[in-house]
Amino acid sequence: MAQAKDVITKKKEKIEALKAEGIELFPSDFKVTHTVAQIRAAIEAGDNQMSGGHVGIRAAGRMMAVNRFGKSAFIRFRDRSGQMQAYIRRDRVGEEAYEFFRKFDIGDFIGLKGTIFATKTGEWTLLADECRLLAKAYRPMPEKFHGLKDPEKRYRQRYLDLIMNPGVREVFVRRSLLIRKIRDFLLSRDYLEVETPMMQPIAGGADARPFKTHHNALDMDLYLRIAPELYLKRLVVGGLERVFEINRNFRNEGVSTQHNPEFTMLEFYQAYSTYQDLMDLTEEMFRYAAQEVTGSAIVSYQGEQIDFAGRWRRMTLFEAMASIGGVEPRLLKDRAALMDFAESRGVAIEQTGEADIGKGKLITKIFDHLVEPRLIQPTFITGYPVEVSPLSRRSSSDPEIAERFELFIAGKEIANGFSELNDPVDQKERFARQVESRDTEDEEVQMDEDYIRALEYGMPPAAGEGVGIDRLVMLLTDSASIRDVILFPHLKPAENI
Repeated sequence: MAQAKDVITKKKEKIEALKAEGIELFPSDFKVTHTVAQIRAAIEAGDNQMSGGHVGIRAAGRMMAVNRFGKSAFIRFRDRSGQMQAYIRRDRVGEEAYEFFRKFDIGDFIGLKGTIFATKTGEWTLLADECRLLAKAYRPMPEKFHGLKDPEKRYRQRYLDLIMNPGVREVFVRRSLLIRKIRDFLLSRDYLEVETPMMQPIAGGADARPFKTHHNALDMDLYLRIAPELYLKRLVVGGLERVFEINRNFRNEGVSTQHNPEFTMLEFYQAYSTYQDLMDLTEEMFRYAAQEVTGSAIVSYQGEQIDFAGRWRRMTLFEAMASIGGVEPRLLKDRAALMDFAESRGVAIEQTGEADIGKGKLITKIFDHLVEPRLIQPTFITGYPVEVSPLSRRSSSDPEIAERFELFIAGKEIANGFSELNDPVDQKERFARQVESRDTEDEEVQMDEDYIRALEYGMPPAAGEGVGIDRLVMLLTDSASIRDVILFPHLKPAENI
């Protein structure tokens, strides 16, 4: 730590000396004509003017390496599109400019004006006629050999992570492309993109603990949204038959490699459709996204080959419990036997507020523990109990079962969808049961009377779905942790980083 402080002190002394000479350390008048990618693309396309050194280039970027030879130097600079070599000679840029260049450090931003030539080794290089300092770095870059490896430091100082680890940038380029392709997919199917409130008077749309805030002017408590569901379905009531939102949700719960308190979801609703229609749509959308983002419908994730092509496996919850979880079918009808089974398999059942946990919730807890981690290839699980599906339509053939699915890939829940409950009487009764069964300290569980009122005006039969964008990005970038696909994940404060 002391050594690092000494280096920073020396850099600051050097900068102060440059200032004393009247040198502008942060000019803003350099205009760029080409990115590195544009230069390479022109050469690869056979542009003889470019490769022959007949086109003047003005490029800029961060200096990442320098190899000095007294009267000349090779450097590597990086812009948003890639990295390139440049050659700087004293007899070409001028003695004064070259002496100033010798004071440049790795990490500084530079502007280069010149032409392109190929070195003896065949590497295309920018031969500089002019080399300018555009922004001085006060801190040294991490030592190149070791780079930036510590995960905590990478997440806390993402800007440094992006500088030192080029592969990180590609993750977020893919993330942006994925969101764009999903948006294109839905827009091409006559969906309307909308925005719903992030601050809501009632925390609804999912079973989760919200973040609470207070609005001073209105003198009222508000909750950061845990889901946009009830607002999007209000829009379906209003006649917007196909709507979607790529939204930020906030849940005041645990943090892990799979969970971040602030995360991105896609939610969409389609009138005159069922959960089965959305399973078909989801297969098509994910296959399209994988192909567009990775170039293939088969992607590698943590040593597994995930195949998005073909028709995906579909199983009921009870089928999966029996065939994958090893739960005898007779146990699924006996709550006491299920409790004993859960205990024998190490399934944790929380005591606070769950002493009288219902059979449906108990079944899903066992499923999460025994089955979910083993669902590697894309698999739809259907037939969830109504008890754990308060916003889902009941099955016409079995009123205890909801018309719902969850999608699992690589042992993770990726999506949740269902045929929507549009009966206001049934919905109000389910809300009431939620309120009655809430924990004594769980003040956030409230009856959403306005949503009931909206249903009373009539909502067409519809289906809706939520997709975890962060987890989908993990799959398509082979990232083990959700923190690797969120630019600024939440972490505990650290005094020394």
